[in-house]
Amino acid sequence: MRYNWRTLLALIALLAMVATACASDDTAAEDDSAAADDTAETSEDEAADDEAADDDMAEEEPADEEPAGDLSGSIEVDGSSTVAPLTDAIAEEYAGVSPDVIVNIGVSGTGGGFERFCDEGSTDISNASRPIKDEEAQACADNGIEFTEVRVGTDALTMVTNPATEFLSCLTTDELITLWGPDGAATWDQVNPEFPAEPVEIFAPDADSGTYDFFNETILEPSEIEEPRQDYNSSADDNVIAQGVQGTPGSWGYFGFAYFVNNPDGVKAIAYDAGNGCVEPSVETAQDDSYGLTRPLFIYVRNDALAKAEVADFVTFYLDTVNEVIEEVGYVPAPDSVIEEARAGVEAELG
Repeated sequence: MRYNWRTLLALIALLAMVATACASDDTAAEDDSAAADDTAETSEDEAADDEAADDDMAEEEPADEEPAGDLSGSIEVDGSSTVAPLTDAIAEEYAGVSPDVIVNIGVSGTGGGFERFCDEGSTDISNASRPIKDEEAQACADNGIEFTEVRVGTDALTMVTNPATEFLSCLTTDELITLWGPDGAATWDQVNPEFPAEPVEIFAPDADSGTYDFFNETILEPSEIEEPRQDYNSSADDNVIAQGVQGTPGSWGYFGFAYFVNNPDGVKAIAYDAGNGCVEPSVETAQDDSYGLTRPLFIYVRNDALAKAEVADFVTFYLDTVNEVIEEVGYVPAPDSVIEEARAGVEAELG
């Protein structure tokens, strides 16, 4: 068979087109195969990662820990109105962990709380804005009640007045003795001749209050004055004191720093001059000890109450949580070493 050159060129061109098409098909097939391989490898990697994550989560979860939410019962707390907001804040947090444990918090003052704690034995925990007195500890001993003292924070006791009382911004120790002592001033110019002759109206804690005790020990007792004036509006409830000051121009009173923090527009804080100039109450001045009305805060726990699982769990939760919430309440955190010392005391009783 003979072909002319045009026929041969046409045949060569046709063969070239066929060869190119076949090559394209092979390339596409190879690409598809590679893509499939990549997808399979990615799926395998993701599965391996998920398995590893599951393993990590399994390692983090305690295997045998009993859920705290299984606890139930009630815990009776009474005492200081200063410490009550802190214990209440922690009880609210604890309700999210153990909703079937009810924490009942009364406010009868530090002294009133110790009467229930030591004399009646009707509370598990006593809030206190001062250390327990010798006679209170003796009452506990006489009734066979052993306890553990737990330091939970620091307060900057705060003097306040009505915001309209513009002349009153700072008081010295001598001025406070004139104002709060047994011969208490009737008008402000008797406290300081530069003040106006306006009547003095006082709203302050009652005699069962640890705040009352601390203020007297700090201001009056160094001058050998045993008791303050008694002609004032007294209450165990700091909210009542805040409302009295808020509604009375020319008034004066005092309570825990948290009640000032929670009433910043209703009352005005008064600085205290302990001999080195006027210092405002604040977290910072309490921490650096420059504010002269700083004091420790406590809870006291009955040792036999710690035998109840819900009380032991709540006290442990208290120590774990207190430094996380205390500044929101308006107080100053205790040093970590103090919290650890308190924890060691509780754990020693738990055995």
